[in-house]
Amino acid sequence: MNRWLWLLWLLLALGFGGTLAWKMFASENKDLYLIGDTTYGHYQIEMACETCHTSPFGGEEILQDACTSCHAEDLEQAHDSHPKKKFTDPRNASRIEVLDARYCVSCHTEHQHEQTRTMGVTLPDDYCYHCHQEVGEERESHKGLPYDSCASAGCHNFHDNRALYEDFLVDNAGQPWLLDIATLAKPNAAHKQIKPGAQPLTLQDASYSAALDVPEHIPHEWASSSHAQAGVNCSDCHSEGDDNIWIAKPGHLQCANCHENEVKTFTEGKHGMRLSGTVSKPLQPVGPADSHMEFTKSGQQLHQSCNACHQSHAFNRVKAAADACLGCHADEHSLSFYDSPHGKSWQENHQTEQAYKLVSCATCHMPRDARGKGDKQTVRVNHNQNFNLRPNEKMIRSVCMDCHGLGFAIDALADPVLIKNNFNGKPGVHIESIDWALKREK
Repeated sequence: MNRWLWLLWLLLALGFGGTLAWKMFASENKDLYLIGDTTYGHYQIEMACETCHTSPFGGEEILQDACTSCHAEDLEQAHDSHPKKKFTDPRNASRIEVLDARYCVSCHTEHQHEQTRTMGVTLPDDYCYHCHQEVGEERESHKGLPYDSCASAGCHNFHDNRALYEDFLVDNAGQPWLLDIATLAKPNAAHKQIKPGAQPLTLQDASYSAALDVPEHIPHEWASSSHAQAGVNCSDCHSEGDDNIWIAKPGHLQCANCHENEVKTFTEGKHGMRLSGTVSKPLQPVGPADSHMEFTKSGQQLHQSCNACHQSHAFNRVKAAADACLGCHADEHSLSFYDSPHGKSWQENHQTEQAYKLVSCATCHMPRDARGKGDKQTVRVNHNQNFNLRPNEKMIRSVCMDCHGLGFAIDALADPVLIKNNFNGKPGVHIESIDWALKREK
């Protein structure tokens, strides 16, 4: 009897060990090894473990290198108010004994979903107290304020506080809620890639083999597109290499041949991060069905690539700016867009040549980056839709203040009701940061 029990134990042990080995070395799905649910910022790449865990024996430095390999550029652009060098200063040695802010994981511990808060922070909400307790004791305007409200009341952000600096608050105090409407610059980065001497193409110029079973509507869509107007033919996207091998479904790397910045920023956001070169192994593009957010039923099976929003062959930028977003996103904020002042103006005028001047989903969530002046100005669209979304105060300078005063923008972005109805009305809350900054000036 004992012999049979030993044999059963051996078979079970071999089966269990074999399953672990197969999961580790052969299977694409390694969820067995996840020590906890991944945050909303990283779940897209949780099956590419080596993207963050580049060494099985790595410590905090290895993880820190992984964090900065993806996020360092964002922090630099945000003028990070708490850079690592601030905490390597010997004068702050006592502070890092309490909270070692040299490392991202001190505040953003992964796989701790049950204790992860807004912005992926896994510390208690009053973490500012550890270094700034004197503010609550000595600054008259802050006496009695709870420390768990520093980062949640629309006043302070740990990394990007530029729109809330005191001098900026004072300089922009007293502005009306609506400023002179800015004339948004028209994106032209791709236009500058047009080959010298390129001529607009027509349906008769389409360069594809008659042997291909191409649906009739496709050439017509291309002939009406900006690509055809710029002299970009079918073979320019559908072929690669010296032998011009035909590609049935060009991917984002083909698009990057002319739209390098757009593809780069796309792969830095949640839509395209699975396609980023920093991910340790190829992954299928993410789709709404993979997400925790609310999406339409019709959009569930889509996978995020350039064509998911831009429609292959038609490449309609106007459709990509709002209709494409609402084809998937079904949360209250998104569904309220067309009933908002921004959305109504968009619906009335988006079919005109002036559509780029209107406010669409893309206007706010994909800010334009204009560099140079006059004819030399290049205007790029940042396709990382997370670039200014978290914390939302990052939108104040890059978007809101194109048309709205600072006080209105701060209050609006701190009002959860107004955010849900897509800014259909005026703020129902007031953040006193400008008032306090003016008092300190006196």
